[in-house]
Amino acid sequence: MVAIPSRISWLTPGQTQALPLIAAVLLLSGGAIYLGDSVSGRQSALYLIGGALGITLYHALFGFTGAYRRLISDGRGSAVRAQLIMLAVASVIFAPLLSAGSAFGQPLGPALAPIGVSVMVGAFIFGIGMQLGGGCASGTLFTVGGGSTRMTVTLIAFIAGSLAGSAHLPWWLGQPKIASVSLYNEIGWPGGLALQLVFIAALALITIRIERKRHGSLEKVEKIAGPADAWRRLLFGRWPLLWGAVALALLNVTTLLVAGRPWGITWGYTLWGGKIAEAAGLDISAWRFWQWPYPARSLATGIEQDVTSVMNFGIIVGAGIAASLAGRFAPLVKIPPRSLAAALIGGLLLGYGARLAFGCNIGAFFSGVVSGSLHGWVWLVFGLLGTVAGIYLRPLFGFEAGGNFLPELRRRKTL
Repeated sequence: MVAIPSRISWLTPGQTQALPLIAAVLLLSGGAIYLGDSVSGRQSALYLIGGALGITLYHALFGFTGAYRRLISDGRGSAVRAQLIMLAVASVIFAPLLSAGSAFGQPLGPALAPIGVSVMVGAFIFGIGMQLGGGCASGTLFTVGGGSTRMTVTLIAFIAGSLAGSAHLPWWLGQPKIASVSLYNEIGWPGGLALQLVFIAALALITIRIERKRHGSLEKVEKIAGPADAWRRLLFGRWPLLWGAVALALLNVTTLLVAGRPWGITWGYTLWGGKIAEAAGLDISAWRFWQWPYPARSLATGIEQDVTSVMNFGIIVGAGIAASLAGRFAPLVKIPPRSLAAALIGGLLLGYGARLAFGCNIGAFFSGVVSGSLHGWVWLVFGLLGTVAGIYLRPLFGFEAGGNFLPELRRRKTL
């Protein structure tokens, strides 16, 4: 078994890695200037928002994969409760904004999708992929930016799986489904928001009950030792999960206001796969998926024009800044064979599942739920079922079945 510590040490400010930090800052600032000059100020802003997301995800170690595993295997629910806080904060702001339909002259659209076999199967497959690949969609990006060689393999396989999913999605959409359902539209945004907050609170209480039944008490919350400690953590990590939850909620709101729609990740992987396939001589324009208006238009234009891709690149660079500040940018060259196999299989499942489910833990779950879409909650149910299956498969690849947090960050000593 691979022993993975549940907590990671953070280095002192004096151990910040100057060269990777300078390179990442130049990439972020230079990229923003390039996008503002060659595309638009909006794309430049979205790239910087992506950078802020990458810094937040890395410094808070805010992953979905380990959070679900800790709850299911260890009965510890603090990370899941942080996600629920994130959902509640974002929902409170999303509901009135989406109801208004626009803000500051920018039309606003929700992340809605039909509920059917495609979402259920896709989320289940994605759940398995998270546990084998070692991360979710956002987790893959920020760990790649942090220098994880193994997660780079997962990302490459993720892209390939997304492309395969685009080939099969039209068939899956022909399976039984019902039209998208928005709580905000069905019963009005105040009632829909109230219902959603009650459900979120109920889920939090369930995690508390599970944790107390298993351990007798809740896990202690790490305290901030004064203003100096707060500033050190803000710049160099590690952030409390609450900081990460609130920051991600507000950054998703910012994405909505700037892009006109909520945060998403995996469409970018599908587009990258399409671009790579075209460059390799594969005529994917003949595929039904790539003949639909939005995919066809995206395939015909440059990557820098795509909102999701630009934000994804920003996340990677932002995570690189955070990792360098923490002194933890240290790619590993050698990957054990079984771990490599898990990364490849997990990545393929992640990509294929996300395409079928209209997104991942971010686009389908986070952004779907805060948009009032029922498909987001359906995604959670089947994603958790897939997570259970993935946990049972992990020992086959040399990993613990239990819930240690973020295996891709296990290089350092524990606190």
